[in-house]
Amino acid sequence: MLKSRQELKDLREKCERAAKDEVRKILVCSGTGCVASGATDVYDRFKGLLAQLKIPCSVSFIEDGHGVGLKRSGCQALCEKGVLVRVEPEGYLYTKVGVDDCESIVRETIEQGRHVERLAYRDNLGGLCKRVDDIPFFKKQLRLVLENCGNIDAESFLEYLSVGGYSSFEKALFDMEPQAVIEEIAESRLRGRGGGGFPTGTKWRQVARQDLFPKYVVCNGDEGDPGAFMDCSIMEGDPHRMLEGMLIAGRAVGASEGYIYVRAEYPLAVRRLRKAIADLEANGLSGEDILGSGFSFRFRLNRGAGAFVCGEGSALTASIEGKRGFPRVKPPRTVEHGLFDKPTVLNNVETFANVTVIIGRGADFYKKIGTESSPGTKAFSITGNIENTGLIEVPLGMTLKEVIYDVGGGMKGGKRFKAVQIGGPSGACLTEAHFDLPLDFDSLAKAGAMIGSGGLVVADEDTCLVELARFFMNFTQRESCGKCVPCREGTKRMLMILERIVSGNGRPTDLDNLLDLAGTIKATALCGLGKTAPSPVISTITNFREEYLAHIMDKRCPAHSCEKLKKYYIEPELCKGCSKCQKLCPSNAISGKVKETYSIDQFVCSRCGACVPGCKFMAIKEAW
Repeated sequence: MLKSRQELKDLREKCERAAKDEVRKILVCSGTGCVASGATDVYDRFKGLLAQLKIPCSVSFIEDGHGVGLKRSGCQALCEKGVLVRVEPEGYLYTKVGVDDCESIVRETIEQGRHVERLAYRDNLGGLCKRVDDIPFFKKQLRLVLENCGNIDAESFLEYLSVGGYSSFEKALFDMEPQAVIEEIAESRLRGRGGGGFPTGTKWRQVARQDLFPKYVVCNGDEGDPGAFMDCSIMEGDPHRMLEGMLIAGRAVGASEGYIYVRAEYPLAVRRLRKAIADLEANGLSGEDILGSGFSFRFRLNRGAGAFVCGEGSALTASIEGKRGFPRVKPPRTVEHGLFDKPTVLNNVETFANVTVIIGRGADFYKKIGTESSPGTKAFSITGNIENTGLIEVPLGMTLKEVIYDVGGGMKGGKRFKAVQIGGPSGACLTEAHFDLPLDFDSLAKAGAMIGSGGLVVADEDTCLVELARFFMNFTQRESCGKCVPCREGTKRMLMILERIVSGNGRPTDLDNLLDLAGTIKATALCGLGKTAPSPVISTITNFREEYLAHIMDKRCPAHSCEKLKKYYIEPELCKGCSKCQKLCPSNAISGKVKETYSIDQFVCSRCGACVPGCKFMAIKEAW
């Protein structure tokens, strides 16, 4: 157990030397996506091969000494290409690695230093990218929060020390007064990365000046937006960076306990956080009188019950307390009466990870990145109909077009870009008209959108935006806690209208009714999640009104996506009058006489498509 600042420094220096002693590193991506694709088997195969070939292999860092460092890293960002394996110092990145590929990597790269071309990443034009730095996906990124994700063993406390781990906390603990820590965060103009963008320094000041004790630090790891996995990747790939930020916050505001609230659907993140917390306790960086400084701090880990509403601050603290996750009326706010009715610093995973960067490198360094009102970087998960799906981190203020085309690689299969949903169910839909829009808190707010937690769901020309709005409204309605009438009943009514539209039963008054309901919910819902629930519907109506009207007035889906608007008809020239389609139709929509042409009654047809495979003459066609 470390008992002083000097002992921490000595151990860090020892870890730095051990990292330099590793002649090569094999980093097997072990984020959730790659684990699901077989990363554990790939790791075990590498370990067995290295032992079989008698190549010195280090799997537990300092204890194993020199050799090849074999590591379970965090997410290496190009999620669609997993299992990802990177070899250092060459910087070779191998994609879609299977167990059978491990021997080629060991024989050719580890033993001879040669590149295995068949496993390399190829760009949109088929160009070979040997190294990580050659891949366009990474060229415009700036990885501060994700700096260690994919570069170190995600489960190793010692390896985190080897890259300067806990030096920011050490600085805050011994070289800065608590008020100076708060002022440094305020000077950096860091804004909360959970979605609201509230100034972090202001929040910490408000907690620090409260006279009530004890005070608490709470980390919101309840990342519930569909398509969002930034916080998950940080907790899985670099948990100590987040924990270090929480320690700094505790020191700054005078809190002695930190609670981490994590989705139950993130079991790998939970396991790695538990190990990281246990390592801190074993090494004296958590508990009583840390490093002999007089400062005490302990971590507690809570698993959420899978409720989207528990991402809202007051519902989250209620859940930690063992109550039902209901939001409450504000004020009072969490900074005054938060967890257990005491002053509470509540920030999300990415915010605490940024704190570690700011204290370590200084507010002046941080302010040079991003925009004046939104400094720093933002991590986004980019999914949907785009070439490079995965985890990215870019300076705030980068334009939407740069993110979609320069980082994301453009649309899959050369399709036309249609829209991107930013901010999940609480966000809005952006179009080509927004390509030059800087992705920062204020610019997005002016455009009627929000960063939210950072999910980007990209849609191409084949995506129906009415159906996309229905999907998000369905999610929000199911996840409504039910406490307030506007959200509980209003979202249900909006969902009913949207379902009617996509099923071909839309009415001329539906758009006005949707917008009226949306305005009422935004104005009267109890919490922020309820107030923003109609945003995807409002933005899609604003930007794609003609698509809604096609569904309602013409009973037609321009994207050819809504199955209920698909029509089946029989080509008279091809029909032989065999009657098989009539026998297959469950709704009795097909009529005719044997050896004569049959027809389909469009008002009776259920659009099930059962008749299509049954016609051996291929006389039944689809129409939109």
